[in-house]
Amino acid sequence: MKLSVLAKEVEGGKLKGDAEVAGLCTDSRTAAGGELFFCYRGTKTDLHAYAEEAAARGASLVCERELPLSCAQLIVPDGRRAMAEIAAAFYSHPERGMRFAGVTGTNGKTTTCHLLASVLEECGRRVGLIGTLGARFAGRTVPPGLTTPDPVSLFALLAEMKKADVQDVVMEVSAHALALGKVSPIVFDVGVFTNLTRDHLDFFGDMAAYAEAKKELFTAGRCRYGVYNADDPFTRELVNREIPHTLYGLDEPADAFALIEEEDLRGSGLVLNLSDELCEVRLKLLGRHNVQNALAAACAAQRLGASSEHIARGLEKVGSVDGRLERTAQFRGAEIFVDFAHTPDGLEKSLSCLRELCEGRLIVLFGCGGNRDAGKRREMGETAARLADFAVLTSDNPRFEDPCSILAEIEEGYRARSKEYVAVEEREKAIEYALKLLGEGDVLLIAGKGGETYQEIMGIKFDYNDKDTVKKIIGKLS
Repeated sequence: MKLSVLAKEVEGGKLKGDAEVAGLCTDSRTAAGGELFFCYRGTKTDLHAYAEEAAARGASLVCERELPLSCAQLIVPDGRRAMAEIAAAFYSHPERGMRFAGVTGTNGKTTTCHLLASVLEECGRRVGLIGTLGARFAGRTVPPGLTTPDPVSLFALLAEMKKADVQDVVMEVSAHALALGKVSPIVFDVGVFTNLTRDHLDFFGDMAAYAEAKKELFTAGRCRYGVYNADDPFTRELVNREIPHTLYGLDEPADAFALIEEEDLRGSGLVLNLSDELCEVRLKLLGRHNVQNALAAACAAQRLGASSEHIARGLEKVGSVDGRLERTAQFRGAEIFVDFAHTPDGLEKSLSCLRELCEGRLIVLFGCGGNRDAGKRREMGETAARLADFAVLTSDNPRFEDPCSILAEIEEGYRARSKEYVAVEEREKAIEYALKLLGEGDVLLIAGKGGETYQEIMGIKFDYNDKDTVKKIIGKLS
Protein backbone atom coordinates (compact mmCIF):
# COMPACT_ATOMS: atom_id res chain seq x y z
CA MET A 1 0.00 0.00 0.00
CA LYS A 2 1.33 3.46 -0.89
CA LEU A 3 1.95 6.05 1.79
CA SER A 4 0.05 8.51 -0.42
CA VAL A 5 -3.03 6.27 -0.14
CA LEU A 6 -2.73 6.01 3.65
CA ALA A 7 -2.25 9.78 3.85
CA LYS A 8 -5.84 10.27 2.70
CA GLU A 9 -7.00 8.83 6.04
CA VAL A 10 -5.44 11.68 8.03
CA GLU A 11 -7.00 15.12 8.07
CA GLY A 12 -4.44 17.90 7.75
CA GLY A 13 -1.59 15.59 6.67
CA LYS A 14 1.15 16.88 4.38
CA LEU A 15 3.05 14.38 2.23
CA LYS A 16 6.74 14.74 1.40
CA GLY A 17 7.69 12.03 -1.09
CA ASP A 18 6.03 8.63 -1.39
CA ALA A 19 6.87 5.03 -0.58
CA GLU A 20 5.43 1.56 -0.60
CA VAL A 21 4.32 0.55 2.92
CA ALA A 22 4.63 -3.15 3.72
CA GLY A 23 4.26 -2.91 7.49
CA LEU A 24 3.79 -0.61 10.46
CA CYS A 25 6.43 -0.05 13.12
CA THR A 26 6.62 1.64 16.54
CA ASP A 27 10.16 0.57 17.53
CA SER A 28 13.09 2.07 15.62
CA ARG A 29 15.33 -0.82 16.71
CA THR A 30 13.26 -3.31 14.73
CA ALA A 31 12.35 -1.06 11.78
CA ALA A 32 12.96 -2.56 8.34
CA GLY A 33 12.79 -1.51 4.71
CA GLY A 34 9.24 -0.86 3.54
CA GLU A 35 7.89 -0.21 7.04
CA LEU A 36 6.23 2.97 8.30
CA PHE A 37 7.60 4.34 11.60
CA PHE A 38 5.42 6.60 13.75
CA CYS A 39 6.88 9.64 15.53
CA TYR A 40 5.02 11.65 18.16
CA ARG A 41 5.71 13.58 21.33
CA GLY A 42 5.18 11.17 24.23
CA THR A 43 4.69 11.94 27.89
CA LYS A 44 8.28 10.94 28.73
CA THR A 45 10.10 11.00 25.41
CA ASP A 46 9.84 12.40 21.89
CA LEU A 47 9.89 9.60 19.33
CA HIS A 48 11.15 12.00 16.67
CA ALA A 49 14.54 11.40 18.29
CA TYR A 50 14.48 7.86 16.89
CA ALA A 51 13.39 8.78 13.38
CA GLU A 52 16.92 8.86 11.99
CA GLU A 53 17.60 5.30 13.15
CA ALA A 54 14.33 4.07 11.61
CA ALA A 55 15.02 5.90 8.34
CA ALA A 56 18.54 4.43 8.19
CA ARG A 57 16.94 0.99 8.39
CA GLY A 58 14.79 1.82 5.35
CA ALA A 59 11.56 3.00 6.98
CA SER A 60 9.40 5.92 5.89
CA LEU A 61 7.93 8.19 8.55
CA VAL A 62 4.78 9.64 10.03
CA CYS A 63 5.84 12.66 12.07
CA GLU A 64 4.49 15.83 13.66
CA ARG A 65 7.14 18.05 12.09
CA GLU A 66 9.19 17.78 8.92
CA LEU A 67 12.54 16.18 9.60
CA PRO A 68 15.85 16.75 7.72
CA LEU A 69 15.87 13.20 6.39
CA SER A 70 15.69 11.97 2.79
CA CYS A 71 13.00 9.33 3.34
CA ALA A 72 9.30 9.76 2.55
CA GLN A 73 7.42 11.57 5.33
CA LEU A 74 3.80 12.23 6.20
CA ILE A 75 3.61 15.28 8.47
CA VAL A 76 0.49 15.22 10.64
CA PRO A 77 -1.02 17.38 13.41
CA ASP A 78 -1.24 14.49 15.90
CA GLY A 79 1.02 11.46 15.47
CA ARG A 80 -0.85 9.22 17.90
CA ARG A 81 -4.25 9.80 16.34
CA ALA A 82 -2.74 9.41 12.87
CA MET A 83 -1.32 6.05 13.94
CA ALA A 84 -4.84 4.78 14.74
CA GLU A 85 -6.31 6.10 11.49
CA ILE A 86 -3.48 4.70 9.38
CA ALA A 87 -3.45 1.34 11.20
CA ALA A 88 -7.19 0.94 10.57
CA ALA A 89 -6.70 1.66 6.86
CA PHE A 90 -3.59 -0.52 6.52
CA TYR A 91 -5.48 -3.50 7.91
CA SER A 92 -8.44 -2.80 5.57
CA HIS A 93 -10.68 -1.29 8.25
CA PRO A 94 -11.46 -4.43 10.25
CA GLU A 95 -13.60 -2.32 12.59
CA ARG A 96 -16.23 -2.12 9.85
CA GLY A 97 -18.63 -5.03 9.69
CA MET A 98 -18.31 -6.09 13.35
CA ARG A 99 -20.36 -4.81 16.29
CA PHE A 100 -18.44 -3.12 19.10
CA ALA A 101 -19.19 -2.74 22.79
CA GLY A 102 -16.74 -0.54 24.69
CA VAL A 103 -16.54 -0.44 28.49
CA THR A 104 -14.84 2.44 30.29
CA GLY A 105 -14.54 3.40 33.96
CA THR A 106 -12.00 3.34 36.77
CA ASN A 107 -13.06 -0.06 38.09
CA GLY A 108 -15.15 -2.93 36.77
CA LYS A 109 -14.15 -2.84 33.10
CA THR A 110 -12.66 -6.34 32.99
CA THR A 111 -15.49 -8.06 34.84
CA THR A 112 -18.20 -6.24 32.89
CA CYS A 113 -16.55 -7.22 29.60
CA HIS A 114 -16.31 -10.89 30.60
CA LEU A 115 -19.95 -10.95 31.68
CA LEU A 116 -21.10 -9.27 28.47
CA ALA A 117 -19.02 -11.58 26.29
CA SER A 118 -20.52 -14.60 28.07
CA VAL A 119 -24.07 -13.38 27.40
CA LEU A 120 -23.38 -12.70 23.73
CA GLU A 121 -21.80 -16.15 23.36
CA GLU A 122 -24.92 -17.61 24.96
CA CYS A 123 -26.87 -15.89 22.15
CA GLY A 124 -24.81 -17.87 19.65
CA ARG A 125 -22.67 -14.92 18.57
CA ARG A 126 -18.97 -15.26 17.71
CA VAL A 127 -17.29 -12.92 20.19
CA GLY A 128 -13.86 -11.33 20.50
CA LEU A 129 -12.76 -10.02 23.91
CA ILE A 130 -9.98 -7.45 24.44
CA GLY A 131 -8.76 -6.07 27.77
CA THR A 132 -6.39 -6.11 30.71
CA LEU A 133 -6.24 -9.91 30.76
CA GLY A 134 -5.34 -10.08 27.06
CA ALA A 135 -7.57 -11.08 24.16
CA ARG A 136 -9.52 -14.18 23.22
CA PHE A 137 -11.45 -15.20 20.11
CA ALA A 138 -12.17 -18.32 18.06
CA GLY A 139 -10.46 -20.55 20.62
CA ARG A 140 -7.31 -18.42 20.62
CA THR A 141 -5.79 -16.36 23.41
CA VAL A 142 -3.40 -13.41 23.15
CA PRO A 143 -1.19 -12.57 26.17
CA PRO A 144 -2.02 -9.40 28.11
CA GLY A 145 -0.33 -6.07 27.49
CA LEU A 146 -1.99 -2.68 27.87
CA THR A 147 -5.67 -2.47 28.85
CA THR A 148 -6.34 -1.12 25.36
CA PRO A 149 -3.54 -2.18 22.94
CA ASP A 150 -1.62 0.40 20.92
CA PRO A 151 -3.30 1.09 17.55
CA VAL A 152 -0.94 -1.02 15.45
CA SER A 153 -1.45 -4.05 17.69
CA LEU A 154 -5.16 -3.33 18.10
CA PHE A 155 -6.07 -3.14 14.42
CA ALA A 156 -3.84 -6.10 13.56
CA LEU A 157 -5.76 -8.05 16.24
CA LEU A 158 -9.12 -6.85 14.90
CA ALA A 159 -8.07 -7.96 11.40
CA GLU A 160 -7.37 -11.45 12.78
CA MET A 161 -10.75 -11.43 14.50
CA LYS A 162 -12.49 -10.46 11.30
CA LYS A 163 -10.76 -13.30 9.42
CA ALA A 164 -12.03 -15.65 12.11
CA ASP A 165 -15.61 -14.42 11.46
CA VAL A 166 -15.98 -12.68 14.81
CA GLN A 167 -19.30 -10.82 14.93
CA ASP A 168 -19.09 -8.89 18.20
CA VAL A 169 -16.05 -7.29 19.83
CA VAL A 170 -16.25 -6.51 23.55
CA MET A 171 -13.36 -4.36 24.71
CA GLU A 172 -12.07 -2.37 27.64
CA VAL A 173 -11.50 1.25 26.66
CA SER A 174 -9.11 2.99 29.04
CA ALA A 175 -8.99 6.72 29.67
CA HIS A 176 -5.46 6.70 28.25
CA ALA A 177 -6.73 5.12 25.02
CA LEU A 178 -9.43 7.78 24.71
CA ALA A 179 -7.09 10.69 25.49
CA LEU A 180 -4.48 9.43 23.02
CA GLY A 181 -6.92 8.65 20.20
CA LYS A 182 -6.09 4.92 20.12
CA VAL A 183 -9.63 3.88 19.16
CA SER A 184 -10.62 6.95 17.13
CA PRO A 185 -11.65 5.00 13.97
CA ILE A 186 -14.06 2.74 15.90
CA VAL A 187 -17.75 3.58 16.24
CA PHE A 188 -19.13 1.72 19.26
CA ASP A 189 -22.61 0.25 19.00
CA VAL A 190 -22.78 0.38 22.80
CA GLY A 191 -20.63 2.32 25.25
CA VAL A 192 -20.73 1.37 28.93
CA PHE A 193 -19.67 3.57 31.86
CA THR A 194 -18.96 1.80 35.17
CA ASN A 195 -17.67 4.53 37.53
CA LEU A 196 -15.18 7.36 38.02
CA THR A 197 -12.88 7.41 41.04
CA ARG A 198 -9.29 8.42 41.69
CA ASP A 199 -6.68 6.80 39.45
CA HIS A 200 -4.03 7.67 36.84
CA LEU A 201 -3.43 11.19 38.18
CA ASP A 202 0.26 10.68 37.44
CA PHE A 203 -0.80 10.90 33.76
CA PHE A 204 -3.83 13.20 33.79
CA GLY A 205 -2.76 15.57 36.55
CA ASP A 206 -6.21 16.05 38.08
CA MET A 207 -9.64 14.46 38.17
CA ALA A 208 -11.11 17.02 35.77
CA ALA A 209 -8.74 15.96 32.97
CA TYR A 210 -9.27 12.28 33.78
CA ALA A 211 -13.06 12.76 33.64
CA GLU A 212 -12.82 14.67 30.37
CA ALA A 213 -11.06 11.72 28.74
CA LYS A 214 -13.94 9.39 29.72
CA LYS A 215 -16.43 11.71 28.01
CA GLU A 216 -14.69 11.10 24.69
CA LEU A 217 -16.32 7.67 24.34
CA PHE A 218 -19.85 9.05 24.66
CA THR A 219 -19.86 11.60 21.84
CA ALA A 220 -22.04 11.63 18.76
CA GLY A 221 -20.32 9.79 15.93
CA ARG A 222 -18.24 7.76 18.37
CA CYS A 223 -20.99 5.86 20.21
CA ARG A 224 -24.52 4.89 19.12
CA TYR A 225 -25.95 4.00 22.55
CA GLY A 226 -24.88 4.66 26.14
CA VAL A 227 -25.25 2.50 29.26
CA TYR A 228 -24.52 4.56 32.38
CA ASN A 229 -24.18 3.88 36.11
CA ALA A 230 -26.91 5.97 37.77
CA ASP A 231 -25.21 5.56 41.16
CA ASP A 232 -22.11 7.43 40.03
CA PRO A 233 -22.32 11.27 40.27
CA PHE A 234 -20.27 11.69 37.09
CA THR A 235 -23.09 10.17 35.04
CA ARG A 236 -24.95 13.49 35.22
CA GLU A 237 -22.11 15.12 33.28
CA LEU A 238 -21.57 12.16 31.01
CA VAL A 239 -25.06 11.64 29.58
CA ASN A 240 -25.14 13.01 26.05
CA ARG A 241 -28.68 13.88 24.95
CA GLU A 242 -27.72 13.20 21.33
CA ILE A 243 -27.18 9.54 22.22
CA PRO A 244 -30.04 7.28 23.41
CA HIS A 245 -29.19 5.58 26.67
CA THR A 246 -30.11 3.31 29.59
CA LEU A 247 -29.37 3.99 33.26
CA TYR A 248 -28.62 1.12 35.65
CA GLY A 249 -28.09 1.21 39.40
CA LEU A 250 -28.82 -0.06 42.89
CA ASP A 251 -29.34 3.17 44.84
CA GLU A 252 -30.51 5.91 42.47
CA PRO A 253 -33.59 5.78 40.18
CA ALA A 254 -32.69 3.83 37.05
CA ASP A 255 -34.13 1.99 34.05
CA ALA A 256 -32.47 -1.23 35.20
CA PHE A 257 -31.95 -2.32 38.80
CA ALA A 258 -31.56 -5.44 40.91
CA LEU A 259 -33.04 -7.00 44.02
CA ILE A 260 -30.40 -8.92 45.99
CA GLU A 261 -32.30 -11.79 47.60
CA GLU A 262 -29.34 -13.58 49.19
CA GLU A 263 -25.56 -13.45 49.25
CA ASP A 264 -22.66 -15.39 50.71
CA LEU A 265 -18.99 -16.02 49.96
CA ARG A 266 -19.94 -17.96 46.84
CA GLY A 267 -22.13 -15.34 45.16
CA SER A 268 -25.55 -13.70 45.11
CA GLY A 269 -29.12 -14.60 44.23
CA LEU A 270 -30.61 -11.73 42.19
CA VAL A 271 -33.71 -10.60 40.40
CA LEU A 272 -32.79 -8.17 37.62
CA ASN A 273 -35.37 -5.68 36.35
CA LEU A 274 -34.17 -4.62 32.91
CA SER A 275 -36.55 -1.89 31.79
CA ASP A 276 -39.47 -3.95 33.20
CA GLU A 277 -38.16 -7.24 31.83
CA LEU A 278 -37.39 -9.56 34.77
CA CYS A 279 -34.81 -12.32 35.04
CA GLU A 280 -33.53 -14.36 37.97
CA VAL A 281 -29.79 -14.89 38.23
CA ARG A 282 -27.50 -16.80 40.56
CA LEU A 283 -24.36 -14.67 40.19
CA LYS A 284 -21.17 -16.44 41.21
CA LEU A 285 -19.27 -13.16 41.67
CA LEU A 286 -19.21 -11.43 45.07
CA GLY A 287 -20.30 -7.97 46.12
CA ARG A 288 -22.62 -5.11 45.23
CA HIS A 289 -20.06 -3.78 42.77
CA ASN A 290 -20.30 -7.02 40.81
CA VAL A 291 -24.08 -6.78 40.86
CA GLN A 292 -23.60 -3.36 39.23
CA ASN A 293 -21.19 -4.92 36.71
CA ALA A 294 -23.79 -7.60 35.95
CA LEU A 295 -26.44 -4.90 35.43
CA ALA A 296 -24.14 -3.00 33.09
CA ALA A 297 -23.44 -6.13 31.05
CA ALA A 298 -27.13 -7.07 30.98
CA CYS A 299 -28.20 -3.63 29.72
CA ALA A 300 -25.56 -3.65 26.98
CA ALA A 301 -26.51 -7.20 25.98
CA GLN A 302 -30.21 -6.32 25.90
CA ARG A 303 -29.42 -3.42 23.57
CA LEU A 304 -27.53 -5.86 21.33
CA GLY A 305 -30.55 -8.16 21.13
CA ALA A 306 -30.11 -10.64 23.99
CA SER A 307 -33.24 -12.06 25.61
CA SER A 308 -33.68 -12.26 29.40
CA GLU A 309 -33.08 -16.03 29.20
CA HIS A 310 -29.77 -15.52 27.38
CA ILE A 311 -28.78 -12.82 29.86
CA ALA A 312 -29.49 -15.03 32.89
CA ARG A 313 -27.62 -18.03 31.48
CA GLY A 314 -24.69 -15.94 30.28
CA LEU A 315 -24.22 -14.18 33.61
CA GLU A 316 -24.48 -17.45 35.55
CA LYS A 317 -21.79 -19.11 33.41
CA VAL A 318 -19.08 -16.73 34.64
CA GLY A 319 -17.69 -18.56 37.65
CA SER A 320 -14.83 -16.14 38.22
CA VAL A 321 -12.74 -13.52 36.43
CA ASP A 322 -8.98 -13.90 36.80
CA GLY A 323 -7.80 -11.90 39.81
CA ARG A 324 -11.07 -10.02 40.30
CA LEU A 325 -12.17 -10.77 43.89
CA GLU A 326 -11.41 -14.36 43.01
CA ARG A 327 -11.88 -17.07 45.63
CA THR A 328 -8.47 -18.71 45.38
CA ALA A 329 -8.00 -21.14 48.27
CA GLN A 330 -9.08 -22.31 51.71
CA PHE A 331 -6.62 -22.69 54.57
CA ARG A 332 -7.21 -23.54 58.23
CA GLY A 333 -10.92 -22.87 57.79
CA ALA A 334 -10.30 -19.45 56.26
CA GLU A 335 -11.15 -18.18 52.76
CA ILE A 336 -8.51 -16.46 50.61
CA PHE A 337 -9.36 -14.03 47.82
CA VAL A 338 -7.08 -12.41 45.23
CA ASP A 339 -8.18 -9.09 43.78
CA PHE A 340 -6.88 -6.47 41.36
CA ALA A 341 -8.14 -3.61 43.57
CA HIS A 342 -5.41 -0.97 43.32
CA THR A 343 -7.35 2.25 43.98
CA PRO A 344 -9.00 3.55 47.18
CA ASP A 345 -12.46 2.94 45.70
CA GLY A 346 -11.62 -0.56 44.46
CA LEU A 347 -10.13 -1.56 47.80
CA GLU A 348 -13.11 -0.14 49.68
CA LYS A 349 -15.63 -2.04 47.55
CA SER A 350 -13.85 -5.37 47.95
CA LEU A 351 -13.26 -4.96 51.68
CA SER A 352 -16.84 -3.76 52.27
CA CYS A 353 -18.19 -6.82 50.49
CA LEU A 354 -16.02 -9.23 52.49
CA ARG A 355 -16.64 -7.36 55.75
CA GLU A 356 -20.37 -8.17 55.53
CA LEU A 357 -19.77 -11.86 54.80
CA CYS A 358 -16.79 -12.55 57.07
CA GLU A 359 -17.53 -14.53 60.24
CA GLY A 360 -14.05 -14.15 61.75
CA ARG A 361 -11.27 -11.62 61.20
CA LEU A 362 -10.86 -9.76 57.92
CA ILE A 363 -7.18 -9.45 57.00
CA VAL A 364 -5.95 -7.49 53.99
CA LEU A 365 -2.58 -7.60 52.25
CA PHE A 366 -1.75 -4.87 49.75
CA GLY A 367 0.75 -2.29 48.53
CA CYS A 368 0.88 0.53 45.98
CA GLY A 369 2.73 0.71 42.68
CA GLY A 370 5.80 2.86 42.23
CA ASN A 371 6.09 5.74 39.75
CA ARG A 372 2.32 6.14 39.69
CA ASP A 373 -0.16 8.40 41.49
CA ALA A 374 1.40 8.70 44.95
CA GLY A 375 -1.55 10.63 46.37
CA LYS A 376 -3.69 7.50 46.66
CA ARG A 377 -1.26 5.70 48.99
CA ARG A 378 -2.39 7.42 52.19
CA GLU A 379 -6.05 7.04 51.13
CA MET A 380 -5.64 3.30 50.62
CA GLY A 381 -4.00 3.01 54.03
CA GLU A 382 -6.94 4.81 55.66
CA THR A 383 -9.44 2.65 53.78
CA ALA A 384 -7.77 -0.59 54.87
CA ALA A 385 -7.55 0.55 58.51
CA ARG A 386 -11.24 1.47 58.54
CA LEU A 387 -12.54 -1.80 57.09
CA ALA A 388 -10.06 -4.57 57.96
CA ASP A 389 -9.15 -6.03 61.34
CA PHE A 390 -5.48 -6.33 60.41
CA ALA A 391 -3.28 -5.42 57.45
CA VAL A 392 -0.04 -6.72 56.00
CA LEU A 393 1.51 -3.91 53.95
CA THR A 394 3.91 -4.96 51.22
CA SER A 395 5.34 -4.21 47.75
CA ASP A 396 3.32 -4.00 44.54
CA ASN A 397 5.41 -3.26 41.43
CA PRO A 398 7.71 -0.68 43.07
CA ARG A 399 9.29 -0.01 39.66
CA PHE A 400 12.04 2.58 40.16
CA GLU A 401 10.91 3.75 43.61
CA ASP A 402 12.22 2.63 46.99
CA PRO A 403 9.65 0.10 48.30
CA CYS A 404 10.21 1.26 51.88
CA SER A 405 9.32 4.85 50.93
CA ILE A 406 6.08 3.66 49.35
CA LEU A 407 5.24 1.62 52.45
CA ALA A 408 5.91 4.63 54.68
CA GLU A 409 3.30 6.68 52.76
CA ILE A 410 0.71 3.89 53.11
CA GLU A 411 1.53 3.57 56.81
CA GLU A 412 0.82 7.28 57.35
CA GLY A 413 -2.77 6.76 56.30
CA TYR A 414 -3.16 3.47 58.14
CA ARG A 415 -1.77 4.77 61.46
CA ALA A 416 -4.24 7.63 61.41
CA ARG A 417 -6.97 5.06 62.18
CA SER A 418 -5.33 1.91 63.51
CA LYS A 419 -2.07 0.38 64.74
CA GLU A 420 -3.14 -3.17 63.81
CA TYR A 421 -0.75 -3.83 60.94
CA VAL A 422 2.70 -5.04 59.96
CA ALA A 423 4.91 -4.06 56.99
CA VAL A 424 6.78 -6.83 55.15
CA GLU A 425 8.55 -5.51 52.07
CA GLU A 426 8.98 -8.76 50.11
CA ARG A 427 5.54 -9.79 48.80
CA GLU A 428 6.02 -13.55 49.01
CA LYS A 429 7.17 -13.34 52.63
CA ALA A 430 4.24 -11.01 53.35
CA ILE A 431 1.79 -13.57 52.01
CA GLU A 432 3.35 -16.30 54.14
CA TYR A 433 3.05 -14.04 57.19
CA ALA A 434 -0.62 -13.35 56.41
CA LEU A 435 -1.45 -17.04 55.87
CA LYS A 436 0.04 -17.95 59.25
CA LEU A 437 -2.39 -15.52 60.91
CA LEU A 438 -5.49 -17.27 59.59
CA GLY A 439 -7.98 -19.24 61.63
CA GLU A 440 -11.51 -20.65 61.32
CA GLY A 441 -13.95 -18.17 59.73
CA ASP A 442 -11.28 -15.63 58.77
CA VAL A 443 -11.02 -14.03 55.32
CA LEU A 444 -7.78 -12.86 53.69
CA LEU A 445 -7.91 -10.38 50.80
CA ILE A 446 -4.69 -10.16 48.77
CA ALA A 447 -5.14 -6.99 46.75
CA GLY A 448 -3.41 -4.96 44.07
CA LYS A 449 -2.03 -7.37 41.48
CA GLY A 450 -4.92 -9.71 40.69
CA GLY A 451 -3.99 -11.91 37.76
CA GLU A 452 -0.69 -10.18 36.97
CA THR A 453 2.15 -12.60 36.26
CA TYR A 454 5.07 -10.36 37.17
CA GLN A 455 6.56 -8.11 39.83
CA GLU A 456 8.27 -5.05 38.31
CA ILE A 457 11.41 -3.90 40.18
CA MET A 458 13.99 -1.47 38.78
CA GLY A 459 12.82 -1.93 35.20
CA ILE A 460 12.86 -5.75 35.35
CA LYS A 461 9.69 -7.84 35.32
CA PHE A 462 10.25 -10.89 37.50
CA ASP A 463 7.92 -13.90 37.17
CA TYR A 464 5.40 -13.68 39.99
CA ASN A 465 1.71 -14.42 40.57
CA ASP A 466 -0.28 -14.01 43.80
CA LYS A 467 -2.44 -17.10 43.27
CA ASP A 468 0.54 -19.35 42.49
CA THR A 469 2.36 -17.96 45.53
CA VAL A 470 -0.61 -18.67 47.81
CA LYS A 471 -0.87 -22.27 46.63
CA LYS A 472 2.89 -22.84 46.97
CA ILE A 473 3.01 -21.48 50.53
CA ILE A 474 -0.11 -23.42 51.60
CA GLY A 475 1.55 -26.56 50.27
CA LYS A 476 4.63 -25.80 52.36
CA LEU A 477 2.69 -24.92 55.52
CA SER A 478 0.45 -27.98 55.19
